[in-house]
Amino acid sequence: MPTSNPPAVQLYSVREQLPADRRGVLERIAAAGYGAVEPFNILSDPDGLRADLDTAGLTVCSVHAIPSGEQAADLLAAAKTLGASTVIVPYLPPARFATADSVAEVASELNEMAARTADAGLRFGYHNHDFELSSIVAGQPALEVLASSLNEGVLLEVDTYWAAVGGQDVPALLGRLGDRVRYLHVKDGPVTKEDPMTAVGAGRMPVAEILAAAPSAEWHIVELDRCATDMLTAVEQSLQWLASNGLATPVRGSVAR
Repeated sequence: MPTSNPPAVQLYSVREQLPADRRGVLERIAAAGYGAVEPFNILSDPDGLRADLDTAGLTVCSVHAIPSGEQAADLLAAAKTLGASTVIVPYLPPARFATADSVAEVASELNEMAARTADAGLRFGYHNHDFELSSIVAGQPALEVLASSLNEGVLLEVDTYWAAVGGQDVPALLGRLGDRVRYLHVKDGPVTKEDPMTAVGAGRMPVAEILAAAPSAEWHIVELDRCATDMLTAVEQSLQWLASNGLATPVRGSVAR
């Protein structure tokens, strides 16, 4: 079932296209029917990016950033400049999910970041890759052990493709994680670690079943880490497939023509 929020795309998908023509890329994303984006590298030019997003008629569903250390305040300020409500940690090293003790340390650090983020009026979450699911800690995937140690209110953004690469039955995983899952990264491909991904609907992922398994997800975010075909075309085709299968409602008229 589609969420009430518009379909979104993670801008990391178009990282190679953005430097040459950021405004043009954003307008093409909007014209495809997306209503929101999830930026990364938000300190590079938050004011300029916000201006280009406003011109394209796009909002920000969340940002990828790690609000810790000396840059924490600047990152939170940039997230607010972009209009984000949520800051999501995009990556921590695989070794940090190898043991129960290391996972507990990660949970403690994330809880501290969450408190700092809440003080700034923003929500906070964590985004997985494959290793948090392939690493088994105390008989469970490390991501599930982590989730059980996170404070209430710390949300999860489940990258469904990497969860599958990590060996998980993704709908079952989403069922176990429950209402903590508020964001989904929707992607498709051969479900291998190294091969290129495909437009959503052209690979092996049971996308409809996955989306149905996470009714708590507020946002469905298309992301293709890499693709053998033209990336912008694949991003467009992904939303077309989702819409044609009743899994997304494109935003129309986002950009004045």
